[in-house]
Amino acid sequence: MVRAPKSIDVKLNLRVVEISGTWEPNDTERRAAWELYVELVTRVSVVPLRADEGLLREALSSLHSLFTTTREVLRKYGPEVAEPKKNGQYNFGFLAVAMLNYGIRPLLAAWHPALEDWESGRPADRSRRDHEHAWPRAGELRTALRETRGVLTTYADLLASACGVPNLLQAVPTETR
Repeated sequence: MVRAPKSIDVKLNLRVVEISGTWEPNDTERRAAWELYVELVTRVSVVPLRADEGLLREALSSLHSLFTTTREVLRKYGPEVAEPKKNGQYNFGFLAVAMLNYGIRPLLAAWHPALEDWESGRPADRSRRDHEHAWPRAGELRTALRETRGVLTTYADLLASACGVPNLLQAVPTETR
């Protein structure tokens, strides 16, 4: 049986806002945290995207899909994951919504339309990959993805702590420069 800590220190710097305090997850919150944790650690959200790998569009789409996944988790586990806690402690619902609104949404709001504008000019004889690699702002977006990955990695660590599991991110290859 997994031994999860009763209380977890929360310290998330989401660029726009810093969340700092404690979280005493109940069993329902732990189950919800596990589901979201699995989603985070198996996506580009915390896995490095090297310059010669993947498509930026796919990375943005993967991050965008976390909105749907998080909504599903919140609906599945219901109000119990968002119940007010004593002494202003955090709950899973608050932390999940903060991750979406402050950890992911700013990146998507800025970069989705910028990349879409570039994609709309792709010549018919050029592959998506080649066209994306020719985008003058591709490096900027990769930097923004790396910064967001740092925020989401911290969030994933928090969820792992809530679940009482070892950090599965050790299975993620380190980024080469």
